[in-house]
Amino acid sequence: MLIELVRGAKFPGSAWLADVRTSFGHTAVRWCGDRAAECGECHVEWTIDEDIVWGQNAKPAVGIPGLRTGGHCVVLRGRLSLTEDGAAVMDLDGTNILLDLADPLPEDVGDTWVELFIEREKVSLYPYEL
Repeated sequence: MLIELVRGAKFPGSAWLADVRTSFGHTAVRWCGDRAAECGECHVEWTIDEDIVWGQNAKPAVGIPGLRTGGHCVVLRGRLSLTEDGAAVMDLDGTNILLDLADPLPEDVGDTWVELFIEREKVSLYPYEL
């Protein structure tokens, strides 16, 4: 996914965080790239290092992609898909994020819009070059 890296910072007791913007929102998340990276556009892969628990950190949502800060959490809104082998994938504006599930999701949530509420240090961005 193409994002705009606005700036990075390290706060006491936290990971290196990057302030990032997309066409559908902005937030601060864990940056796993070069800490001296120049601000500007870059391609990144998103990962979520937290188990998804329906009704706790995953809830139904209305259908447009979204990204925002919610306290100490990052709120990601996208379309959820369930695979045949029981895995879950969130489509975040054309970018797929594989999700780890604590328990199987209800069958009726496949192909629906959801919001995930994830601690900002458990949402990571890995930059890459095309």
